[in-house]
Amino acid sequence: MSRVAAIVLAAGRGTRMGSAVPKQYLAVGGRPVLLHSLQRLEESPAVQDVILVVGSGELDRVREMLAPYGLNKLRQIVPGGEERSHSVYQGLKALPEDCAWVVVHDGVRPFFTPALLERVIAAAQSHGAAVPGVPVKDTIKVCDERGLVIHTPPRSSLWAVQTPQAFRRDWLAEAHEKARQQGITATDDAGLLERLGRPVQVVEGEYTNIKITTPEDLALAAWIWERRQADAGRFRL
Repeated sequence: MSRVAAIVLAAGRGTRMGSAVPKQYLAVGGRPVLLHSLQRLEESPAVQDVILVVGSGELDRVREMLAPYGLNKLRQIVPGGEERSHSVYQGLKALPEDCAWVVVHDGVRPFFTPALLERVIAAAQSHGAAVPGVPVKDTIKVCDERGLVIHTPPRSSLWAVQTPQAFRRDWLAEAHEKARQQGITATDDAGLLERLGRPVQVVEGEYTNIKITTPEDLALAAWIWERRQADAGRFRL
């Protein structure tokens, strides 16, 4: 099977968290959020290599933080850019040459399961690109700049998209090269492929696969961690 590498994004400043420490370094279950994400990839047989993208001034700090944990798949830690797309581009440049498939993951989503990662990679290898998503629970309104409703899209067609996302390497590289040429950024990589007319398959995500962005998310993350530890303890019994 073709080699799969993961790019983990951890270059964000996390201003919405309102903490002095970037959100990816805050602790859940006694360990940094970022470490949870990296350990899940380390344990997965579906991924062979990991590239970590961090803030330009954080390289030494992160190397020191991760050194005790034996992350054997972590090949490089590279500085990111001002925007998410710029950080993914830096990660792409650091990939091993023989990597044919790329997983892109937000370092502040620490709770994805092995089954989710495998579903996404399998769907990408069938369709070229795949993202996990969960059906939207709330009614969504599209509004103008004054806050007036323009229309209400049918909820049945709406999905909240998550990471890890998986792509053919050549497709993702092409999408980022063209985006750079045109000065385009995107909140997820699938959006750049969509601009090129590439098919993107949505697979079943997980509601517990939260992105830790605000203090409320951090509290929810602590609850998910404690619940999973309790479940694991019952299973061992």
